[in-house]
Amino acid sequence: MIDQPQISIVTVNYHQPTVTCELLKSIALLSYPNLEVIVVDNGQKTDNTTIYKSYYPYVTVVTSEANLGFAGGNNLGIEKASGEFIFLLNNDTEISDGTIESMLKAFTDDTVGAVNPIIRYYDEPDRVQFSGFTAIDPVTGRNDKLTDVPDDYRESVYFHGAAVMIRKSAIDKMGPMPERYFLYYEELDWSVRLSESGYKTVVDPYSIILHKESVSTGKMSPLKTYYQSRNRLFFMFKNNHFLSFCLFASYYLFLVTPVKLFKLLIAQNWALLVAHAKSIPDFFRLVIHPNRVIQF
Repeated sequence: MIDQPQISIVTVNYHQPTVTCELLKSIALLSYPNLEVIVVDNGQKTDNTTIYKSYYPYVTVVTSEANLGFAGGNNLGIEKASGEFIFLLNNDTEISDGTIESMLKAFTDDTVGAVNPIIRYYDEPDRVQFSGFTAIDPVTGRNDKLTDVPDDYRESVYFHGAAVMIRKSAIDKMGPMPERYFLYYEELDWSVRLSESGYKTVVDPYSIILHKESVSTGKMSPLKTYYQSRNRLFFMFKNNHFLSFCLFASYYLFLVTPVKLFKLLIAQNWALLVAHAKSIPDFFRLVIHPNRVIQF
């Protein structure tokens, strides 16, 4: 690895140019000399290039009239990238100087394929949102985010898609981010592909990203409920043996789902109830139609 390899920062904007400009403003303050910055304008009918260039003159803007989702938008940006390392950053994050240099040090280990920084909440910068993931439980389909700050590099089972730097050679080997998820769980699935390709993910405790969480979808929106519920099923289906998946599906469909729907019914939260209920038949549609991207 050369001392200052080209880094391609890829971020996806979906109807949030102001938020994206705030990210670009923070990127403009970086001293790292070998940067390529790509903004994918997802589901965008007009050209925002002039707006973005007023904050970062060297930005490359890729406009897609169709909403390609998180995975499709990032894949479009990765296709245009020429860097040795791809740094995926949510548009609702902000980066500080020295972050890239710190994260690059982890790649001196050739077995490292992806590096996450410590992710902190933008509104509460003393509070850690993410410092690693535990493995997903095969029965419940749940896992935990770690929120302590380790003393040194920590290996993580999965990487967090809000801010992750990945070797381009690893992406070439494992393939693009899976687009059938559209939103949520795609980076967990991609993490599995990274591991299967012989690489590991580490968290760098010396670098920090600030994250304005859930700007795009809302903290408890029907959109978020639908995709998280549907894709939890889909992830477990794709990444478990049949009998193991049947155990999880029994727990999820006959215990978790009835309790969830009952609570939403009592609360008269019709929008979330419909979103959760719709997620289950749409999971089966995903399985039956492997070449179709199904949206909410």
